[in-house]
Amino acid sequence: MLELGFHQGAGLHSFMPQAELRVVAVASQDSAGSGLEALWQVCAILQRLGYPVVVLDGTAQETDASPGLAHLLRQAPWNEGAPLDAGAAASSLAVIPAARGLRLAAERAQARAVPPLQGLLPHFRRYGLMVLHAPASMLGPLLTHTATIPMVVMGSDAAGVLNSYKSLKQIALDTGLPCMVAGLLHGDGAAERHKVRGALQSLQDCAERHGCGPVRTTTIATHNPQELQRLALQLLENAGTISEPLTPPSPTPSLTGTPAYFARSH
Repeated sequence: MLELGFHQGAGLHSFMPQAELRVVAVASQDSAGSGLEALWQVCAILQRLGYPVVVLDGTAQETDASPGLAHLLRQAPWNEGAPLDAGAAASSLAVIPAARGLRLAAERAQARAVPPLQGLLPHFRRYGLMVLHAPASMLGPLLTHTATIPMVVMGSDAAGVLNSYKSLKQIALDTGLPCMVAGLLHGDGAAERHKVRGALQSLQDCAERHGCGPVRTTTIATHNPQELQRLALQLLENAGTISEPLTPPSPTPSLTGTPAYFARSH
């Protein structure tokens, strides 16, 4: 009876609190390769751990043949019941093309002066975890109001180190957030492990010297299920959350004033 901002009939007006949605961010690289395959494996692990996962893929363009986030945000007719085509490569994961939609979400949030990811919650609240997979230049504006620690997957060659540094710099400029960098191992050889660890150390030193903030690093053997599960748990630890702000009911109760998305089933 003493709950601040609500009256006894608030539940009848759909003002019940909603569960928070966890958000993971993974910066995409120009050469996806095994890094992208590792991401799908990690997402599958997270689903087996009991977190329904949706991936918003900022590297994939929405089209009429393959609708995605942009259609969803614009309330296209297929959104009233037709399922999204996750694609054969996504297996059981919900992977949604989102290149235009993520930019649209950031633009709308800026125009309305609200947190960028807040507008996505009504569409994805039935999931336990939302993975943003996009270039660093797209991730930065979306993460300004979260505590999510983004992950950058580093290639072991010189180009991979340079691209990872650019991603770290971009995210630091946009958000000031620290990042985690994962170096992927494709074999069990000591030489490869030494090479990847050396590249990670060089990247870490360079990033901290040039103002990218603290950088956490880890090595992951992509062929090792235990190490992939460790990466999945690290991503969970680094996840931020978004929650829908609850507003008090209007002075004159009316079901017609209920936001449209509360009436829909997710």
